[in-house]
Amino acid sequence: MTLSSVPRTRTTVFAPRLAALLRDHLGRDVFRLEPDTIGVAGPEVADRILAARRATETERPTFKPLHGRSISRAEASAVTRTVGGDVRDALARPRPKDVDLSGPWPLTGHLFLRDLILGRDSYRLRMLMSRNLELTTLLTWSVIGVGAALPGWPRPGGGRLTALGERAAGAVGYQERRYAMGMYRRAAAPVCFTISTLVANALWLGAPFADGMSNRNIIHESLRLLPPSWNILRNASPEYPAVDARIGPDDDVLVLPLLSHRDPALWEEPDAFRPERWDTLDPDTAPGYLPFGHSSERCWGRHMVVPLAELLLDLVRESGLVVDPAQHTAKVPLLGLLGVADVRLVKARTA
Repeated sequence: MTLSSVPRTRTTVFAPRLAALLRDHLGRDVFRLEPDTIGVAGPEVADRILAARRATETERPTFKPLHGRSISRAEASAVTRTVGGDVRDALARPRPKDVDLSGPWPLTGHLFLRDLILGRDSYRLRMLMSRNLELTTLLTWSVIGVGAALPGWPRPGGGRLTALGERAAGAVGYQERRYAMGMYRRAAAPVCFTISTLVANALWLGAPFADGMSNRNIIHESLRLLPPSWNILRNASPEYPAVDARIGPDDDVLVLPLLSHRDPALWEEPDAFRPERWDTLDPDTAPGYLPFGHSSERCWGRHMVVPLAELLLDLVRESGLVVDPAQHTAKVPLLGLLGVADVRLVKARTA
């Protein structure tokens, strides 16, 4: 399935399973996806499902158990505040100058953010931001295992590390160092991955942007059409059949912002990239709009995502870079983080 985007010479091609969701279930509220899984896209039902109970530790998108060890909400909150402080520190520094952001996105944006936020940390920590580690869990833990065992573990204190790096540096012993490295990746990688993907999506969907176009509106509209967190899983729970009789006691539930964000009953011209619609819409209250989850349990990273995405968009818009005019198609693979796989930015040609 393909959906045209702005400009009209660009076409976004969704992976077959994503395309099937859009083709077969767009505009439906509750439907069966698998023998044991119910899909939910209607905003009223989704609201009641997500408000019925908090996510369990295995349902949380970031702080799931780490190598069999549970992560308490208190620890997750502390780590979130730590990386949030590092983000604020990065934003407070003078804006980078003469940065070359040409090349393939989201990779180029990811590497820029890694160095902007975590550039002071040791290589063994920064290497945990490699997108290659997404290939397999075994590869990730192999790299972590080697990093925890090598001599020269970073020492805390002295202001040489980020606050997140300081947390890792305080680990003592091989097992604690493995856990610290795992937490470092869990906390920092989603920030870099999500923002670079979001900005790549925005550039593909709408660049070049009008001079007066708000970065904030561009971000909200990109999150609507290509929400990186495109589904929210809730395992079977006794609360859900009471919410809707079409949900059985043994059914898992998959809430699908991918569908509610394009529902023609909720959005005018749902497939069009129209950032100006957010001049009159509130992203916190717009029905069916769930880029950062439900109001009862918002994504921990949302206060980092938007300002960093605005900074990155500013740098691209000021640099004179454009989406390669020779690129007319971009693929959206079936991954946990929804986004175009490769957007090529090049210097604009001058007359």
